[in-house]
Amino acid sequence: MLFISDAQIFQLSDPRALVGALRNAFQGDTVAPDRMHCALPGDSPATLLVMPAWRDRQAIGVKVVTAIPENALRGRPTVDGGYILLDGQTGALRTVLAASALTLVRTAAVAALGADLLSRQDSRTLLMVGTGALAPHLIRAHAAIRPIERVLVWGRSLKKARGVAAGIGAPHIVAEAAPDLNEAVARADIVSCATLSEAPLVLGRYVRPGTHVDLVGSYRPSMREADNDLFRAARVVVDTRAALIESGDIIGPIEAGLLEQDVPDLALALARGVRREAADEVTVFKAVGVALADLAVAEHLAGLAPPASSLRGY
Repeated sequence: MLFISDAQIFQLSDPRALVGALRNAFQGDTVAPDRMHCALPGDSPATLLVMPAWRDRQAIGVKVVTAIPENALRGRPTVDGGYILLDGQTGALRTVLAASALTLVRTAAVAALGADLLSRQDSRTLLMVGTGALAPHLIRAHAAIRPIERVLVWGRSLKKARGVAAGIGAPHIVAEAAPDLNEAVARADIVSCATLSEAPLVLGRYVRPGTHVDLVGSYRPSMREADNDLFRAARVVVDTRAALIESGDIIGPIEAGLLEQDVPDLALALARGVRREAADEVTVFKAVGVALADLAVAEHLAGLAPPASSLRGY
């Protein structure tokens, strides 16, 4: 049995390759039942997620993770747990992967796949809204599929935003912290949001024509990263139809009559060839997480990993 740790996952992950693996998975025959979504007892919000998927007797996987925002105060990942990869023919245990890193690289790659479908090919300025663990991975993934030359980073802590910007380390990218969010939104070609906000941060009136926005932070009805105005004339794609009942960013516009219930998910968008139709069109991609993406990334990484004996020390 192979164990792939957080560190090994980061070493093995290439965003462009992951986007390719995900594109194939969303167009394939993977079965992903509705995930189990349980609120855990306690004084602060905490969630248990169980996400199974399988692919035509070739692979079976299940991710068991917790989402505990309070972990940030403890210096631990907000999302943590494990991914179990089984042989599709025999059910034998093949690989266990650290779910924290798996979720980070998967989420970033799914967002990049959405941006590859919907953002302008000439997008050069990326705004990263949020300074958590996902931020560097989202920046790297978007830069892998678009010619990003400038990255603006906004967070509630300007110090943390500066830290994320300083950590990018790509010689062809100019990175800076953005003290004013609305001004930064107005400058961006792509806006990527990864926060746990319960009040809208990205306001539609500041989003200029031709901008692509991806929202990957909100996973409960009470959470919002963007206001309803963003959706008034936007082309919207979700990673999974579950977003229509799980995320306030989709529930709100639907209840306001700004968004129809037939929002396409990634599988349908890829099958129909959904794309940006005009250079000045505003596009939105909303992700809440989908089990078939976890399985695709887990299989991809397991295929790249060296033998178990060489993983010691991780």
